[in-house]
Amino acid sequence: MKKEAPTLRDLAETLVAFARTSGADEADVSVSDGYEFNVDVRKGRIEQLIEAGSRVCGLRVIKDKKTAFASSSDLEMGTLKRLVRNAVRRAELGNPDEFAGLAPLSKERVDAVALKLYDPAVAGLDSKTKIGLALATERAALRDKRITNSYGATFASNEIRSVLAMSNGFVGEYEQTYCGLGVGLQAGDTDNRVEDSWSSSKRHFKDLESPEAIARKAVERTVRQLKPRKVKTQNVPVIFEPTQTAWLMGFLFGCVTGTAVYQKATFLEGKLGRRVGNERLTVVDDGLLPGELGTHPFDSDGMPSRRTVVIERGVLKNYLCNYYAARKLRLKSTGNADGNGVGPNNFYLEAGTVSHKDIIAGTKRGLILIRTLGHGLNSVTGDISRGAFGLWVEDGEVAYPVSEVTISGNLGRILEGIEAIGSDLEFHSPVTGPTVKVAEMTVAGE
Repeated sequence: MKKEAPTLRDLAETLVAFARTSGADEADVSVSDGYEFNVDVRKGRIEQLIEAGSRVCGLRVIKDKKTAFASSSDLEMGTLKRLVRNAVRRAELGNPDEFAGLAPLSKERVDAVALKLYDPAVAGLDSKTKIGLALATERAALRDKRITNSYGATFASNEIRSVLAMSNGFVGEYEQTYCGLGVGLQAGDTDNRVEDSWSSSKRHFKDLESPEAIARKAVERTVRQLKPRKVKTQNVPVIFEPTQTAWLMGFLFGCVTGTAVYQKATFLEGKLGRRVGNERLTVVDDGLLPGELGTHPFDSDGMPSRRTVVIERGVLKNYLCNYYAARKLRLKSTGNADGNGVGPNNFYLEAGTVSHKDIIAGTKRGLILIRTLGHGLNSVTGDISRGAFGLWVEDGEVAYPVSEVTISGNLGRILEGIEAIGSDLEFHSPVTGPTVKVAEMTVAGE
């Protein structure tokens, strides 16, 4: 991959120059060269194996405030030049947008090497080792006799070199790696069947959880749901496990993007500088955390990644914007451009000081939320309604598993009603958070 670097950079810069001579006022070109591996195993056999390289070129041209996009996996120069000329012609046929345009060239640059995004150990893994990790994970899980079936185990990895060149003079490139390992399980008989999974995803192979650790967590998460009971409809405290806090933060992210704000598709529109949660709540988007999955030196607008405090002690401080949304809202880009929209870097709820166990011990009665299904999220109102699985708490201890319930509430009231935030923050994904206890939500059952 190292030998390809000059080729990718030259290709991107050549196409930007060609777009300008073909009539574009502005242009940007991204080129990526990647290798991916993915193996799914089930019952000790390989069900699917993907091992492939891919090269993709994406471009944006702007003429008279009119924009066109194009992409190709064929990187032959003649093909790409035809793509550019066609894109310029299509831009001429579009409608002008006064906010269209490249972001200005930033003087700031982030050292990509210091972000520790690339691990040669991932690139050095052979196929046999990767398949062996998936097989070992499933094998370790199936040793527990309470597990009656496997949905399979997966190992995935990729290596990508990315280059972005823009007609404003920006040129940036970096390498990144990823590896992930996980297993899905089933326990119980026909009338009492439960399922769950566990996985680990990292940029560096040494940080990946072992097959034994992943199997153990998957087994624990699955068997704790056996013999669930139903509960009557009631309003009680709800404890979000970190995996559930992650989807809650994902919902919040969608509500704080500049895109949602200018489209008036969020209940947080017009609330900058106002209190939207209690003082326990601080939410951050940070693209500079070394080695994490949401870390990048620059975004797709060529803007440097940064740390942005979104909510500080309950007060909404920033919307997350690409350059387009920032111009529409008369704000500044936060380095969150993701293709044509706004995406998270490392978006997370800051950890508290209370342990997961102590949060449970301090709950007289309530639900620990361990899994949800369905959509039931309305960003315009903040309303939430999802099918749920959990563990019922009585007098500070887990009493029994619960199924066939629906949790409902409102994100605004949840943010105001956070009673405790756990100390167990881990970066399993770009959007994450620790255990959270919410004072009250409706648990609808019998």
